[in-house]
Amino acid sequence: MQRAFQKDDALLEDIARARAEGRSRIWWLGQSGFLVHTPAATILFDPYLSDSLTRKYADTDKPHTRVTERVIAPERLGGIDLITSSHNHTDHLDAETLLPLLEANPQAQLVIPRANRAFVIDRLGRGESSLVEIDAGESLTVGKVTLHGIPAAHNRVERDEQGRCRFLGLVAQTGGRTFYHSGDTLLHEGLFAALAPFRPDVAFVPINGNKPERRVAGNLNGREAAELAKAMHARVAIPHHFDMFAFNTASPETFADECGRLGQPFRVLKNGEGYDL
Repeated sequence: MQRAFQKDDALLEDIARARAEGRSRIWWLGQSGFLVHTPAATILFDPYLSDSLTRKYADTDKPHTRVTERVIAPERLGGIDLITSSHNHTDHLDAETLLPLLEANPQAQLVIPRANRAFVIDRLGRGESSLVEIDAGESLTVGKVTLHGIPAAHNRVERDEQGRCRFLGLVAQTGGRTFYHSGDTLLHEGLFAALAPFRPDVAFVPINGNKPERRVAGNLNGREAAELAKAMHARVAIPHHFDMFAFNTASPETFADECGRLGQPFRVLKNGEGYDL
């Protein structure tokens, strides 16, 4: 198993220094999880900080074997204003991650697709009062963060009976910074148009690709992720959804090579690593 770049006390000390010094800084927490701190607000995008999936699939023909060690126990993370869950898959909506986080951060709001409300409440068994619901094409402000819902295709743009998207990306604006978190998505009609009004400081984009033989819904591959970041004029693109599960990962080399070819600024982080904006 790969060692994290930093974890536990070292990670918490890094977070505390950035806060004390008033820096805007991000940390990759593994899979699609990013902690984003600005002097205005702290956002935790799509955290997965447990081994629930490894245990669930341990005795099946689709084992979720960890590639990289966990960087932090969820109950140790504090000072969070917003937590997001882009869709209902467990690596983005994990009760063993979210319940300790909400317990440790009673002030935090959990941002979810409106279409997923009933599912989220059923899975978590509590936390209804902390929910903030959004749909594709909607914008809302929570505290010092303005959010914009972006449709995502995983593998298609799936809607409920009321036409609300079950898979979302989010654009978050806070502290004079703009962040795009893709959730899980493929390229689809409407994605570029939805992102056109924004030129994010950071675009978090998946790179593990879409391979039916994995028997899970897919994502952008490295080349597509670089192209999307370039099309939205992202100041920096950061890849995610790799180096977590052995059966569903990809090397970031293709992403890095394509960003280089396109002239798209990028940064590949290791689990637990931080990056100053």
